[in-house]
Amino acid sequence: MPTAPPAHLPATLTISLWDFSWYTRTGPGEPFHDLDRAFAEAVERGYNTVRICAMPLLLFGSGLDTTRLRLGPLGGAYGQRVRWYDVAGPTEIDGRAQLLALFRAARRHDCYVILSSWEYQQSPSFAADRAWFDAVTRIDPERRAEALADALADLVDFLAAHDGLDDRVAFTELHNEVQAGHLTDGLPAGDTVVALRPRLERGLARFRERHPDRPVTVNYAQVPVGSLRGVPRDVDVAVFHPYVYGVLDEMLETFALRDTARPFPQDLARRELLRPGAPDLADWLPPAQDRWRLEATVVGRREVYVHDWCDPDAFDAWLYDRYAVHRLAMVEKLRTWIAAAADWAADAGVPLVLGEGWVGYTPLHGSFEEGPVGAAFCRLAVAEAARVGAWGSVVCSNAAPHHPMWHDLALQQECVALLRGEGGDRGAGGERRTG
Repeated sequence: MPTAPPAHLPATLTISLWDFSWYTRTGPGEPFHDLDRAFAEAVERGYNTVRICAMPLLLFGSGLDTTRLRLGPLGGAYGQRVRWYDVAGPTEIDGRAQLLALFRAARRHDCYVILSSWEYQQSPSFAADRAWFDAVTRIDPERRAEALADALADLVDFLAAHDGLDDRVAFTELHNEVQAGHLTDGLPAGDTVVALRPRLERGLARFRERHPDRPVTVNYAQVPVGSLRGVPRDVDVAVFHPYVYGVLDEMLETFALRDTARPFPQDLARRELLRPGAPDLADWLPPAQDRWRLEATVVGRREVYVHDWCDPDAFDAWLYDRYAVHRLAMVEKLRTWIAAAADWAADAGVPLVLGEGWVGYTPLHGSFEEGPVGAAFCRLAVAEAARVGAWGSVVCSNAAPHHPMWHDLALQQECVALLRGEGGDRGAGGERRTG
């Protein structure tokens, strides 16, 4: 039988995605320099839960000294116009002390925390040296899920030993987007969702040996509708990230941003996307001493280059010019994916959480996700989440202190109300619907 969520948790988790930024962005003037302020602003917007990379392997599985953990940008200007990567400058924290500070602030503001890890995707790329990255990749891929389970179990014990802060844990994910990172290393080519299942099942079992009364799960990029049989049946929460892309997929295809088997269309990019004076792709790299970071992140060089050097208005205009062709498909994909996720959760007898979404990965200074199209998808997604009875959802992946959307209080408050079932929804064209 699945482990039910603790009875003291909210009836609906309204989630802000704080990912790894809550510890990489702690310097003066950065969004998480003052955790009380960040939580107060989250509550003002209607959130009661934050979802984080708790850096479990670093803190409880690496053997590294984390009392003076040095973090910072990827090097030079590289990644400074890329969402999640625009760390302003070097900082130094005590890792475990920072974790306790977050949980104490969560308690003061009556908020909860979803524990996860991004350590096999990009968290170690922000460290001052590669020791963290080497420590996590040194673990045999067949054992990585179990190592995460042990580290997360230790982390929960650590919270419990400090004023019972474990009461702030909503549930635990072994890792973020398990099929989209180094948890899949060594698997045969093909359907990674299905192939990964035995590793994840061993990790889930390991966590339950330590904490049988606590909900544990994994989560998936998008909703793998053709591979849902690969999702372990013994998760306690069904967590999916419905990024629909659509028109953004056309851009990825046109400019081969994720297909390194094809040449990058440099001249086309200069004509249609890039700012004057942009270097060639081949010349855009971190400083030599920082290039190990390229191994430590799953975001590819082409995507970083275009996000760093695009004219944000040109990027947005490119998407708006082509959006009409994709609109209906994007709307139907979002609805279908949420329905499929809800159906899987109902069949498994577990609650559904949408931990990220909706359109996709856009540049830091682009506004497609924050503008009228993206806002309409936020409204549609949370209304659909409420309709299918989801336990929790984000308003949008970009609705967090380290993104420009944070300043749109009205949209976030409206979407939180929709998620709670307090009002009519709007279609993906922005029109309001009731009933």
